[in-house]
Amino acid sequence: MKGVRRILHPTDFSRASGAAFLKAVALAKESRAELLLVHVLLPTTPFIGDGYISPKTYEELEASARRGAQRELAKVVAKAQKAKARVKAVLLEGVPYDRIARVARSKRADLIVMGTHGRSGLSKFFLGSVAERVIALAPCPVLTVRGK
Repeated sequence: MKGVRRILHPTDFSRASGAAFLKAVALAKESRAELLLVHVLLPTTPFIGDGYISPKTYEELEASARRGAQRELAKVVAKAQKAKARVKAVLLEGVPYDRIARVARSKRADLIVMGTHGRSGLSKFFLGSVAERVIALAPCPVLTVRGK
């Protein structure tokens, strides 16, 4: 792909993200672009159901989630490196569609390649689509790859 220097691939480590990852790696290699992998952690809340968890437990849960995400992101980086892609990774926290659009802007991504879960009906109504929101906010084209 001519003129593409940086491809951003947001991942939630799902099957849909895996399919998009393969496409992102192929496009990055074809265009000799840098592949920027992004995972966005949702902020945790100190309330679970009707209960409250202590600040210490909250911090432990948050740290555990961060460590788990870092491990998973490292696995994806290793796969990209094995495929001979130039790759960098970043772990962020916040609302996924917002953080993805912001990092695309700040890192000057030329293309976003992301998976879509293909939700429909009530599931889509209540959960929305991160991909749809990224498309609306992104400063560059977004290629969505349907999960299998």
